[in-house]
Amino acid sequence: MTDAPKQLLHLVFGGELADLDKVEFRDLGKLDIVGIYPNYAQAQAAWKAKSQSNVDNAHMRYFVVHLHRLLNPDETV
Repeated sequence: MTDAPKQLLHLVFGGELADLDKVEFRDLGKLDIVGIYPNYAQAQAAWKAKSQSNVDNAHMRYFVVHLHRLLNPDETV
């Protein structure tokens, strides 16, 4: 058994919103899947970089999804 930290998978993705007041994407075919990361710190760094690179587009939003919570909803971290 290894002493490696537990994987807590996080997905970072984004796209252009149809309306700034809702999380509804203008074109699902153009979603930007940034990647899946083994912990929140790495996911947050990726999210921040992508968000900052699109700062000129007010409709572009990026999100971090806690995949580990979806995969194991009964598990507490």
